[in-house]
Amino acid sequence: MATFTVTFKTLIGNYAVLQTLTNTEIAVGQTITVSGVAVPFNGTQTVYAQPQYQFIGLDSEGDLLYDTNVPIPNQILFAVTGTTDVDRTASTGTIVSTQTCTWVTAGQIEDWLGIGTASALDTAFLTQCASACNAFAYRRRQEAGYVDSLTTSPSGDVTLGTICLGGAYYRNRGSIDQFASFGDGGAVNVTGLSGMIKQLLGIDRPQVA
Repeated sequence: MATFTVTFKTLIGNYAVLQTLTNTEIAVGQTITVSGVAVPFNGTQTVYAQPQYQFIGLDSEGDLLYDTNVPIPNQILFAVTGTTDVDRTASTGTIVSTQTCTWVTAGQIEDWLGIGTASALDTAFLTQCASACNAFAYRRRQEAGYVDSLTTSPSGDVTLGTICLGGAYYRNRGSIDQFASFGDGGAVNVTGLSGMIKQLLGIDRPQVA
């Protein structure tokens, strides 16, 4: 969960824009919680756009309009129902973003590993690995420019890549930088984010228009 400070607010034609003090990792389509701003800004909102310029209203077709001569960073736009427009003005308040990715489960990682959990601790660790690989895979794809759902994997290759990553985390259990082994040296280090996993996840291959 991340909390961001609101510095400015705007409301035009049932579309609200909030500017934050710092850049955020919030994505279009994500649900956020706004508080301490004012009605109707406050509440659970769905991000509709992240404009880079000042929002000035709607055209006759209902499309969003911006003043490209006035760049404004760190903006989040969402639809609300308001009775009175609000010119861009200083504001207080916060935006809370909770990104919980659930692309794969501990059971899928266990199946990929081909093992059965021996104890409750094994089950708990597999669950932790699933949480970690989901969060990491989502974040790295977001950094590469992809816009993904938090609940549904975008494709089969991304699903497999995320499962492989979770399996690597599990196999690194008790080790610092490679899979645990009883071999007498000479082993090649195996890192979790292998070239194959990068290929499956689409990183480092930035999304382009």
